[in-house]
Amino acid sequence: MAFHSGPERFLRGAAVFALVGAAAPPALAQDSSLDLELKLLELQRTLEQQQLEIRALREELLQLQRGRGPADDGVRQAQQSAPAATPPPQQAQPAQQPAQQPAQQPVGEPPPQQPPRPEVQAIPELGGVLTPKGTLVLEPSVQYSHSQVNRFTFVGVEILDTFLIGLLEAQDADRDLYQAAVTARYGITDRLEVELKVPYIYRDDRISFIIPQVDPDAQLTQDVDGDGIGDIEFGLHYQINSGLDDWPIFIGNLRYKSTTGKGPFDVDRGANGLETELATGSGFHAIEPSVTILYPNDPVVFFGNFGYLFHLPDDVDKTFNDQTIGEVDPGDAFRMSLGMAYSINERSSFTLGYKHDFIGETTTEVNGVELSSSTLSVGSLLLGYSYQINNYSSANLNFELGVTDDAPDVLMTLRVPFVLDLF
Repeated sequence: MAFHSGPERFLRGAAVFALVGAAAPPALAQDSSLDLELKLLELQRTLEQQQLEIRALREELLQLQRGRGPADDGVRQAQQSAPAATPPPQQAQPAQQPAQQPAQQPVGEPPPQQPPRPEVQAIPELGGVLTPKGTLVLEPSVQYSHSQVNRFTFVGVEILDTFLIGLLEAQDADRDLYQAAVTARYGITDRLEVELKVPYIYRDDRISFIIPQVDPDAQLTQDVDGDGIGDIEFGLHYQINSGLDDWPIFIGNLRYKSTTGKGPFDVDRGANGLETELATGSGFHAIEPSVTILYPNDPVVFFGNFGYLFHLPDDVDKTFNDQTIGEVDPGDAFRMSLGMAYSINERSSFTLGYKHDFIGETTTEVNGVELSSSTLSVGSLLLGYSYQINNYSSANLNFELGVTDDAPDVLMTLRVPFVLDLF
């Protein structure tokens, strides 16, 4: 039996006495110190063995979650390297403590953050979230537009505010436009999309004239209509950034409008030079670069679109009723729209916004003299509804309510896009 010096024995005995909680009498404390030391040593080895097993189990769990299979070798090596427990003397075995379960900890690396893809389906021709790579979207649509213009025109000399010498004319024009179109969008990559739109247009105008000086009770009415294919459009959309780190998404757009429709100088006219049919296109090539900004803030997506429409001038070189039309340069336009799309639930959303077009002067060369028209300001309120029918189609209804004199009174559009996954 080993003997210890006085201070060492005193310290060891004090530690043992504190551990057992003074359960033994002081006379027996020194005699049982060796037995308690053996028990403590055994308990320590048992705890070390359990810690090795816990570490082995934890490593096995990590490897299983990473897809590497069970760590049999690690467990075997841990068991072989563990020291053998010393057989206890003939005393009661201490109650073995249950092994503690390993704490739940994050395993592996988190998946990379995906860029947000806000759904802004209730906004027509905004260039919102692009079509995924290898996906084709076919979008049939119908549109109705109505405009009513009331004009009171005076041609002559004004002497006083209430005394006019000349000709007065009152004009009331009701213009209706119906358009059916098919739009196809294809995702070349997840960030690059091409677009093609083919419209068919029917127009109907009813214009009434009253000339008080000639006959205040006589009303002249002219009904003119026209139908045919409209101006085919090509579009290109590119998502500039991913939208991570709380940044808005920027999308660059480039749109080209052709002259496949019948222009205003291509329609038939009567002997007096007045139109006998209406145009279905502008008659001039146009290019429109723009940028779209989307900022998702669940459940809202804020949007804005800013662009500039360039009309390319053209030499008409046609004569109508002794009036020769030379070069015509349609006015360019600065276009903007902004608003928000609000998600009601997983299937429904609505849009509130405003759009405005500032259209510059159009210059026309008539008999060698250049004439200019006035500028136009076209502003409309936007209201849209979208419903997701299933994973492959949705229905979108949009309204544009004119708030300026040059804007159509109302424009309604119904679109039903279908998604086709080609690859």
